[in-house]
Amino acid sequence: MREFAGVVVAAGRGVRFGGSIPKQFARIGGRTLIDRAVSSLASRAAVSGVVVVLPPDLIAAPAAGEVLGLPGVLAVVAGGETRPRSVRLGVAAAGPCRHVLVHDAARPLVSEAVVDAVIEATLHHGAAVPVVEVTDTVKEDDGSGFSARTLDRSLLRLAQTPQGSRADWLVEALDRASREGVEPTDEAQALELAGRRVALVAGDPGNVKITERADLDAARRRLGEGENSLRVGTGFDVHRFAEGRALVLGGVAFPGERGLAGHSDADVVLHAAMDALLGAASLGDIGAHFPPGDPRYAGAPSTGLAREVARMLRDDGVEVVNLDLTLLAERPRIRDRADAMRAAIAGSLGIEIGRVGLKATTLEGLGALGRGDGIACQAVALVCRTGASV
Repeated sequence: MREFAGVVVAAGRGVRFGGSIPKQFARIGGRTLIDRAVSSLASRAAVSGVVVVLPPDLIAAPAAGEVLGLPGVLAVVAGGETRPRSVRLGVAAAGPCRHVLVHDAARPLVSEAVVDAVIEATLHHGAAVPVVEVTDTVKEDDGSGFSARTLDRSLLRLAQTPQGSRADWLVEALDRASREGVEPTDEAQALELAGRRVALVAGDPGNVKITERADLDAARRRLGEGENSLRVGTGFDVHRFAEGRALVLGGVAFPGERGLAGHSDADVVLHAAMDALLGAASLGDIGAHFPPGDPRYAGAPSTGLAREVARMLRDDGVEVVNLDLTLLAERPRIRDRADAMRAAIAGSLGIEIGRVGLKATTLEGLGALGRGDGIACQAVALVCRTGASV
């Protein structure tokens, strides 16, 4: 039987966080919140595996497969309508174990020291919760917008996660709360209502919970993703010529020129640009987001794909500083169309045209490109985190 199993709760909807990417898949330092939360538990020797609880509508999504592939993950399961129900489902999926550690995916910066302290106290007392002292004066609202009284903050503590418990205690407490129609706000409260004593251990003010966008920005700054958080990415794409295809370069059509073979519109300029941007933001490549062969992207204009990439970057807190593109081709000549291409590229990415550099060179008859078999483009992108000073 396992000594400890971890349960990372990531089944919330993140309404206050907003954006099109679920909060638990937002990134800090190139890693998702889920990745960091899982690692904080799985890295401890006492924890033999971690169950991740996701929203039901994400279970069949590719993201669930990515989570299942994280080191230490035992299973990925669908959550319930409430946090206690999600925790109960996670504990059940963990299988036989003596103790469980329940951690919020929204707390990606918990330290090893806090996790170890919770593990030690749980082994000794049966249940433990990390807490921090309240430093501000606390007022109780009388319900009508006036102060009813001032509370003694010396006895107050703010609870964090992970929270540890004997597995049988927690199952019993959650089941009892469910029968009685009570919805505890955390595992410690469920245990308290069941008559169990929960030990308090020192938490960490840096173990912040990501609720809103401002919390994510603050967490990024803690990891040094501040004013000089610049990242560079490179991209390269090449397509051979194909009969019966229109030629599109940088979002601009070139009537009368042979087009390029490809599943979408085969715009090598925008393809190289998107790969450079995704690479700089550690968000994969265009093949992962727009798989070749997927019927949704057959003949798709790359300007539309670029708008989607720009959205991904914005959701991840990444801003495009500048993009430099070099077209490698014997033909067509782009000098007269370069400004139109720069404008189309900038427009699809939602940036100023002055942030897009574009030039072209021939191959002097050398190699396949020099023989005129196709066109290639190489790109370099510079990005920074939102709010950085550049």
